[in-house]
Amino acid sequence: MKRGCRFSFHVSVIVAAIVYIYFSTVFIFIDQWFGLWTSPGLLNAAVFTFFAVMFVYTYALSIVTDPGRIPASFAPDVEDADNPIHEIKRKGGDLRYCQKCSLHKPPRAHHCRVCNRCVLRMDHHCVWLNNCVGHANYKTFFVFIVYAVISCIYSLVLLCGSLTVDSAMDEEQNEGSFRTAYVISGLLLVPLSTALTFFLCWHVYLILQNKTTIEYHEGVRAMWLAEKGGYLYSHPYNLGAYENLISVLGPNIFCWLFPTSKHIGFGLRYRTGVDKLAGTSA
Repeated sequence: MKRGCRFSFHVSVIVAAIVYIYFSTVFIFIDQWFGLWTSPGLLNAAVFTFFAVMFVYTYALSIVTDPGRIPASFAPDVEDADNPIHEIKRKGGDLRYCQKCSLHKPPRAHHCRVCNRCVLRMDHHCVWLNNCVGHANYKTFFVFIVYAVISCIYSLVLLCGSLTVDSAMDEEQNEGSFRTAYVISGLLLVPLSTALTFFLCWHVYLILQNKTTIEYHEGVRAMWLAEKGGYLYSHPYNLGAYENLISVLGPNIFCWLFPTSKHIGFGLRYRTGVDKLAGTSA
């Protein structure tokens, strides 16, 4: 499901940074290091352009894809024998219900204060997307982060490589606009590469555990309460590392880095460890 593309200040900043880094990389770093019209220059320009295009495409798709809405007709079936686990409120023990949306909440759904609606399998609201990251766009978001990391590190390597080229012509050019381009690009790429790599590692960890960011923080509290009461807490949606991976990225490993999402289902119920033991599917 697509939603209207809504630009924001944060999205505009990202778009400006993408444009600047791309043109600096291709027309300055590659040109200075290899010569743009040489075979190595054209090869690096083509490879970098591929990663940049995938970066931009998955970023745009993450923005315009609706993360998942609760159907108005949804109601939890407490008598469903095939669905023994129902999420309940922390206080009172009732089934989760959103007073603002006037809807029952399916498992893993949460209300976003920014979007002012409930989101299926909500991970977090991302200001850099001007959108929530949830059931329908989580894989697209993850793939976007992968291509962002590759593109930024690739550009940083080309920047460093081009600085090793020492010639009289380069020294004269670097005195002016090229030196400014190198400084600005370095100030963008170093923190971006570091932050995005950390963010990628964080979401790889979450995927391997089959958790959302919200569930991670809730799980920390639940684990503390369980240990305090002498119990052992286990995340109910953890199916094992491989099954956790394919539940998010899909069963075909060759499609893991493409934003395909035919495997995700409706987002109203998710397979649990109980289902795995019983040999049933969501």
